[in-house]
Amino acid sequence: MKDALFVYSPEQLGYKFSESHPFNHKRLILTMDLLKKIHALQDDHIIPARMATDEEIALAHDRKYIEIVKQAGKGLLTPQQTVSYGIGTEDTPIFTNMHEASSLLVGGTLQAVDAVMQGKSRHALNLGGGLHHGFYGRASGFCIYNDSSVAIHYLRKKYDVRVLYVDTDAHHGDGVQWAFYDDPNVCTLSIHETGRYLFPGTGNVTERGSGEGYGTSFNFPIDAFTEDESFLMIYEKAMREIFEYFKPDVVFTQNGADAHYLDPLTHLYGTMRIYREIPKLAHKLAHEYCDGRWIAVGGGGYDIWRVVPRAWSYIWTEMNDLPAPTGPLPKDWLEQWQTESPVSLFQNWEDPIPLYEPIPRKLEIEEKNAQMLQKALIILHGEIGKNKK
Repeated sequence: MKDALFVYSPEQLGYKFSESHPFNHKRLILTMDLLKKIHALQDDHIIPARMATDEEIALAHDRKYIEIVKQAGKGLLTPQQTVSYGIGTEDTPIFTNMHEASSLLVGGTLQAVDAVMQGKSRHALNLGGGLHHGFYGRASGFCIYNDSSVAIHYLRKKYDVRVLYVDTDAHHGDGVQWAFYDDPNVCTLSIHETGRYLFPGTGNVTERGSGEGYGTSFNFPIDAFTEDESFLMIYEKAMREIFEYFKPDVVFTQNGADAHYLDPLTHLYGTMRIYREIPKLAHKLAHEYCDGRWIAVGGGGYDIWRVVPRAWSYIWTEMNDLPAPTGPLPKDWLEQWQTESPVSLFQNWEDPIPLYEPIPRKLEIEEKNAQMLQKALIILHGEIGKNKK
């Protein structure tokens, strides 16, 4: 059994709205090339993505919606006909063969699921996935099909396991949360910038699940300008307590890289430090509670040159028990990509110091986040927490 498998096919790059759209899967090539140049990723680690079938996609999406996506991608529908389905909008424009491109991202995540659940590897990574805003019958926020929701339904149906979904994207993992809001066998944990300032505007601490699923939805909306220390304090406490409370059979992590200070779409002040630490704790707890079963996908991340390749590389090195890279980035990687990058690439794995000016509200932000954490976890220490255990 391998420690980890890396899911990738060049065709995954076909998920592309336009040349100017912020969602750009060139970040997959940049990350893979960086990992290869530090000799962390070999060809025998890589397994190809596959196309998800309509039946698999329908685990989480309405069949009528799937047909709309197909027709739109063939040029048979106009934006006026599809806008009610979230397609043909500024965020999620129509593009040719959008069904096929989306199905490949979903199938890549299902490949990762089967690799782990069938014992081919302890962990698996599909950086092309993580499209967590897709809904049952509607696209949203750059996401046509929600590969994470499909994969969790697939895990429940095929393998009958309890799934903990952990989302550290700066945007609330709304599509996945609502898909399993009343399911007691799926727990969702999302740390994200507060919806007061950022799409999709949901993810309050009071969103805790419904019916039999009450007490299996956890949200940690952090304040704008939150820095590493506060982010990691919340992440570590939430992860440790929720793993112990829910006792999952498998952990599924969504690894958006848009909580970084340089991300153009968010307002958080994270650095590479959080991206070194996030996979470390997920890995450790996967072995403590899940016999190592850890499936990871990508997600947001819109500074594709300076941030995403470094951040995502840390997931793969952690999965393979390799030391987190430090010091200078490979010279040949920098030389190859600087000619294409519209910004000056950083020379090291670490961010420059200082990366930004000191935050005047630092203590106030940390205090507000600590109070939010207490509210978000209060359910673990009441009757619901006792009953779930």
